[in-house]
Amino acid sequence: MPYFDHNATTPLAPVAREAWLQASDEAWQNPASPYRDAARVKIRLDDARARLAEFVGCGPELLVFTSGATEGANAVLAHWARTLPAGSRVAINPTEHPCMLEPAKHFFGERLVWLPVTRDGLVEGAAVKAALEKQPLAGVIVMAANNETGVLQPWAEIAQLCAEAGVECFCDAAQWLGKLPASGLGAVGWVTGSAHKFGGPKGVGFLKRPVGAESFRGQLGGEQQRGHRGGTEDLPGAAALVAALTEVEQNKVWQESERLRWRGQFEQAIRAALPGAVVVGEGAERLWNTVSLRMPHTENLRWVTRLDKLGFQVSTGSACATGKAGPSPVLAAMGLAPDEARRVIRISSGWETTEADWNALAVAITRQETEFRADTGNVIKI
Repeated sequence: MPYFDHNATTPLAPVAREAWLQASDEAWQNPASPYRDAARVKIRLDDARARLAEFVGCGPELLVFTSGATEGANAVLAHWARTLPAGSRVAINPTEHPCMLEPAKHFFGERLVWLPVTRDGLVEGAAVKAALEKQPLAGVIVMAANNETGVLQPWAEIAQLCAEAGVECFCDAAQWLGKLPASGLGAVGWVTGSAHKFGGPKGVGFLKRPVGAESFRGQLGGEQQRGHRGGTEDLPGAAALVAALTEVEQNKVWQESERLRWRGQFEQAIRAALPGAVVVGEGAERLWNTVSLRMPHTENLRWVTRLDKLGFQVSTGSACATGKAGPSPVLAAMGLAPDEARRVIRISSGWETTEADWNALAVAITRQETEFRADTGNVIKI
């Protein structure tokens, strides 16, 4: 069954599975224990952190292994709430993932400054610069790549603007990592990533902190990870994360241009077959794997259900928002009306997705469109 929901999660890569099993079999001791076998586990954990640091482009001491991007977002924003000057205001991109939006609202509430986005969902560097000049800000939050539309944000430019202004910068790179090169992310103050978005296991991720943030305590408990996150370190998870990222960085990111061509062909086929269909965020640079389609009619849940029966797994948007009432905040921030947002489906491929898979999905959507139009009054029974 062709799987087109990689932005929700990815299948476990064989190299990640092998790394996890090997570490679980050979290095299961607690790395914080005082004997030699535990010390060997600690060495392997430090090696995994050093390899990750090479990809991100930072010192290994700045990396903290976590349970994923949600933990990282909550931990950083809780840290900001404790350590930033009283009354500090934080600017945030309104198309952030729920793991960032919800803790930001919780910790900063009315002190949030909502950055403007273009019709394509882009936070322009000029908008961030204007926000920095207009009022005192203590932090700026802008993701690297959007999980629903695939829109790429100018995170490197924004990080530079924040550095020049002496302002904290936080970037959720969960969707960027494993699809585009990680190099350069180390220049951003705070960065989160999640292994299961690029072939690693669920329940492990990382946080990159800035130099000087020694007081950061993401999770109280023991003194593991330089005191930044208490709790027994997960060597198998860390080893699997690094193995998955290594495979992508060394063997796959160079294939982006070919995948962009396949995506383009798919979009052309859909436009030809479905007059009125719109690619959300089309005017911005997007991830090679993501297409957010606003269908001309029929609600997205019906499309998802019918395509699932035809053997294609697609989504209505963020998996974290499934079941939540109301339209997607991402689409609302981009100016889509509620009825338009309810007709949007998200298609997200993976490295193993073939050109034939894209073509087959286009055929399935075209055939289903014909069936929908044939139904009296466009009322579809599922």
